Amino acid sequence: MEPYESESQSVLDAIPGSHPYPRTSRYHDAEIGVHTQPDGTDVRYTKRRLLPPIGNQASEADDTTPHTVSSGERPDHLGQRYFGDPGQWWQIADANPVLDPRELTAEPGREIDVPLAGGGSGHG
Repeated sequence: MEPYESESQSVLDAIPGSHPYPRTSRYHDAEIGVHTQPDGTDVRYTKRRLLPPIGNQASEADDTTPHTVSSGERPDHLGQRYFGDPGQWWQIADANPVLDPRELTAEPGREIDVPLAGGGSGHG
C-alpha cells in the first residue's frame, strides 16, 4: 500500500460512518461508491470486491501454508486456528478455488492453502 493510501485510509477511519466495515472485514478495503438518487439523496454502497486470480501470485509458495482438512472441521475453526479469529475464515476461502466456503472443509483429507497471517494472500 502506498503511504498516501494508508494516510487517506487513516483519515477515513477517523471520520464516523466514513467506512462501514471494521478492519477485520473482508470488505474493509473495498471501495465505497455513492449513488445519487433522482431526489438528490446520496446512497453509499460497497463496490464489488474482486480477487486476483488464484495461482497468479509471484511468490505464492511464500504466502501460504498447506492444511489437510480433518473430519468435522469448519471454515470458522480454521479462521480461529490460523488467525485467532473465527470470522477470518474468508481469508482462507479467498486463497482457494471455492465458490461456497463450506467446500473448504467438506472433504476430509483435502489439502487447502492457508494464507500466512499478515501475509500477502489475505485480500481483506
